[in-house]
Amino acid sequence: MMRPAGKQQQDSTLPKSARRQNAPAYGRGTGVPDPVDVFVGRHIRTRRLLLDMNQQELARALGVTFQQVQKYESGANRVSASRLWEIAAVLNMPIAYFFPDNGQEPGSEQPEQPESIALVRLFYTIADPQIRQQLFDMVKVSAASRDAAR
Repeated sequence: MMRPAGKQQQDSTLPKSARRQNAPAYGRGTGVPDPVDVFVGRHIRTRRLLLDMNQQELARALGVTFQQVQKYESGANRVSASRLWEIAAVLNMPIAYFFPDNGQEPGSEQPEQPESIALVRLFYTIADPQIRQQLFDMVKVSAASRDAAR
C-alpha cells in the first residue's frame, strides 16, 4: 500500500530502532518545532548576533526573506542541508557548530542571553590584546572565586 506524499509512517509501523520512546508530538502540523530545529536556529541567531548582523543582512546573503531567517532561527522552519551549508559559509562557522556535541540532548543547553552576546561582541572590539587578556583573566578569577564560595 502506498502512502500519500508527505505523510509520515505511523510510529507502530516503524522498526523499534527508528521509534522514539515517549517522544512528544512535534514536527509538521503539530505547531511544535523539533528540538533539533530549535537548537540549530538558536545557534544561527547567536552567531549572527555575534557578528553584529541583522536578519535582513543574513537573508540578503542567502537570497531569502528576513521572515524566512526568523523562521529558521525560531525552529518553525527546518534548515535543509544545502541551506545550512550556505548559512555556515556566510556566518564563517563550521557546520558542526550548529549541532549538539555528542551526547548532548538538544534543548538541554541554556540559551545565550542578550547581555552575553553584547559582552562578547564588545570584548572583541578591544584593540589591545594585553587589555583583552587582563579582562579575560579578571573574569576567570572572579568566576573561580564564586565557584569556591559554593
